[in-house]
Amino acid sequence: MSSLTNRRSLRRCAVLALGLLTSNLAGGAQAAENGLGTYLLGARALGAGMLPHEGVYFQSDTYMYSGGLGGGRTLPFGGQVSASVRSTAILEAMSVLWATPWQIFGGRVALGGTLPVGYARVDANVVIGPLTGSRSDTIFTVADPVLMASIGWSHGHFHWSANATVNVPVGDYQRGQLANIAFHRWSGDFTLAATWLDPQSGIDVSGAVGITFNGTNPATDYRTGTELHLEWAIGKSITREWKVGVIGYHYQQISDDGGSGAVLGGYRGRVTAVGGMITHTFHLSHTPMQLSLKVLREFDTRNRAQGTVGFISLAVPLSITGTNLGLLQHTRR
Repeated sequence: MSSLTNRRSLRRCAVLALGLLTSNLAGGAQAAENGLGTYLLGARALGAGMLPHEGVYFQSDTYMYSGGLGGGRTLPFGGQVSASVRSTAILEAMSVLWATPWQIFGGRVALGGTLPVGYARVDANVVIGPLTGSRSDTIFTVADPVLMASIGWSHGHFHWSANATVNVPVGDYQRGQLANIAFHRWSGDFTLAATWLDPQSGIDVSGAVGITFNGTNPATDYRTGTELHLEWAIGKSITREWKVGVIGYHYQQISDDGGSGAVLGGYRGRVTAVGGMITHTFHLSHTPMQLSLKVLREFDTRNRAQGTVGFISLAVPLSITGTNLGLLQHTRR
């Protein structure tokens, strides 16, 4: 293989791993106060345990959600309690990742950050709050930035990583409004992810398990409980450029909400979702890029809205400085 082919394959493989590592950085999943959690459910899928090669990368994630909660059931929104809720959200999360040359405990270190911006609309009947009756709120603004650190290891077909993210509550939060994409609370998430990838058959089996710890929203004195999330994916490369898979997630709140704003009590939520994904890797002006589409449908919900989730993600390397070609095997058939 020529030096030029090696470099192109290296960059292509790095993009594949990037799409899996940075996809957890944007907020917006449904749970707890405002029906929102800082960990984005469904973000990790095929190749969840892999880290990219040393270098700097950019990723754009477009997240779409549409769902509702009927039957007289209620959700806490910004210090108010609402029923018959319908919500729509479209977020654009711009991420930068640096896969460093550093190692800790034999694993490679990656650092990154995300800035989400987007739109949300909520239609609901406010049953407890300063303004009761039917309300519709919309917002287009900047959400909370998210910081990330990961350590990744590989051995043969197995790849695994330890990941930590922190939601920094400096986004545009509107007190008393039903629609918000900023959380106005600190939170930290710790996730372990693993992938088994056979380069000969192209089969990928991946999973992730994590826990999110939440601080208190000082505007509403609402403390969201601790959240457990599980994600899984099974897929296969059908060509060098295309990969398809079945994906899913399960969310379970494992401790009660608290604070004076938690007027509904412990309010532990739960949801499960199943869907599919397709990934296409291509070159534009000799630059490798990865475009992926994911769609999931939620069911078996409790204390939260139920809806459909969509992701459109584009990942591209800005620079790659490493010379390790170990992950090149993942691009070969």
